[in-house]
Amino acid sequence: MARRAFAACATLLLSLEAVADSFPFLTLETAPFTPPAIQVTKSGQTDPGYIFVGPRGNQDQGTAALIYDEDGNLVYQGPTEVTANFKVQKLFNEDVITFWAGNMMDLGFGYGTVHILDNTYREIYTVTLQDHFVSPDGVARDSYIDLHESHVTDRNTLLVTAYNVTQQDLTPVGGDPDEYMLNGMFYEIDIATNEIVYSWNALDHLADIPLEKSRQGKAKDFGTMEKPWDAYHINSVELLNDGYIISLRHYWSGFYVHNNGTVMWQLSGEQGKGDFTIDEAAAFSWQHDIRVYNATEEGMVLSLFNNANTPTAEVAPTTGLSFAVDLVNRSVKTLRTLNDPDDVIHSVSQGSYHLMSEESNHVVMGYGSISKVKEFDGDNNEVMTAQFGDDNAVASYRGYKCEWKATPFWQPALVVQRTSDSSAKIYMSWNGATEYDNWAIYSASAPDSTDNAFVTSISRSGFETAIEVGSLDTPYVQVVARKDSTPLGTSPIVNF
Repeated sequence: MARRAFAACATLLLSLEAVADSFPFLTLETAPFTPPAIQVTKSGQTDPGYIFVGPRGNQDQGTAALIYDEDGNLVYQGPTEVTANFKVQKLFNEDVITFWAGNMMDLGFGYGTVHILDNTYREIYTVTLQDHFVSPDGVARDSYIDLHESHVTDRNTLLVTAYNVTQQDLTPVGGDPDEYMLNGMFYEIDIATNEIVYSWNALDHLADIPLEKSRQGKAKDFGTMEKPWDAYHINSVELLNDGYIISLRHYWSGFYVHNNGTVMWQLSGEQGKGDFTIDEAAAFSWQHDIRVYNATEEGMVLSLFNNANTPTAEVAPTTGLSFAVDLVNRSVKTLRTLNDPDDVIHSVSQGSYHLMSEESNHVVMGYGSISKVKEFDGDNNEVMTAQFGDDNAVASYRGYKCEWKATPFWQPALVVQRTSDSSAKIYMSWNGATEYDNWAIYSASAPDSTDNAFVTSISRSGFETAIEVGSLDTPYVQVVARKDSTPLGTSPIVNF
């Protein structure tokens, strides 16, 4: 376990790297960050929470795990690296933030590590995966966790996806007997010990998930070790009492996998396919983020992000869907269809559907390849839209809105710029802090002074607060972040 500091890397959008990106970025005096200047518009009552995104695009700027408030103010920037699934989850009954960080391959998956931070941003667990993996470039990795899933379960384990390059007979899909493909896999890992407690791979179940049923037809230039064919594209895993539900994007389906590994049923987004009868509104394709609620032996509620598009085909508007799944009669009834008629979106990749609360029924959707996050109320009305990049130039694999309280283990940052012999412009920030509401400014007599003189106070203003202060009797300044009059964090003493 290690503390996360600020560290840098970026990845191009899949199939979209040629699109220009002219979206504005923030510049700060107190931090070397250049996050997107997020634009938030609200049209109704929203649920409380902060916006969590992990942007990446065709330039290094803005690539990090980022938290914003509903006014568009930056709250937190993490290390400048490619991230995914940045959100708040419950671990051992405590709120933590989790995110995947690593390298994304051009083939649409990644190799990385899942980081779990407490409410001071100390890294309390680092989850990695080592097994018998082959990568397209032949390079060994410290961890083979894929970017698509990092879901904490109520038994304090982590569900993750993985992709393994495997030699396979691809003659059923028009290929050759000795070509290569990506084996879709998932693991359940004990967070406290980093031990694998369950693993499953799709190629062991060709009778139930045949290659020829994949909607991702095998292109002639795929099938080598360097460019393996992706028949499955596993992108989410949900835990049930006696098994798992997995999303296979390239089958337009969710599959229920029993604890013994057996594929028990397929819920397809295509009429007449799979093991369920679906109503007309329940059709979906190229989906992400299948989630399950209120599961019993008789049924469950299931939600998903319905991309309905791919990088090579724009078919229909992207929607969020929620279903009542009747396991007895093997039928599916649509409960909700979420879309903003004033902002029709075609998301060709990635995306998420996050039910914020079963009381309010508010849902937040992250639009993946389209750099937007939208909140919908219980009546399916759009009530908030946040945009953090130009369309098709910046992506965030998923996007969330989460309640979060944090007091960082690091000190507030302070920059002082002299404006005259006895006055200065003072800039203050505390990356990641959510609980302070004002700053107290002190004049110090020396770099190590402990008996400092109060000068003035100022209300917090966004991420970085600035004030012009005159009549400073000494060339040393210190600031304190406070909640009302209670000190929460103290900056170093700065000479100006």
